[in-house]
Amino acid sequence: MTDWIAAALLLGGGFFCVVAGLGLLRLGDVYCRMHAATKAGTLGLALVCLGAMVRAGNWGELLEPLFVFVFMIATAPIGAHLIGRAAFRKHCETLPRTGADPGTEAFRG
Repeated sequence: MTDWIAAALLLGGGFFCVVAGLGLLRLGDVYCRMHAATKAGTLGLALVCLGAMVRAGNWGELLEPLFVFVFMIATAPIGAHLIGRAAFRKHCETLPRTGADPGTEAFRG
């Protein structure tokens, strides 16, 4: 039974990782691409790590995917914030449908 659960988690994680990759290729501006990479990529990695943890035979095999997941959760938001901040300050082009809150120009240091 655990083999089936692990297989389902790995397939689901692989699907979300492929969706994140397609989002990086297909979406229009840096903000949408950043969103696809962080949201779908993190969910995909979480499912893959969970699948690996389900199949773990000892504590070492259980802790390694957990550490990978914790590292990804700790670094993905920081990286996405820095990419978004740099794009915002460099006036990167956005899609015509993308709106901005009033007063955002004050933050373009």
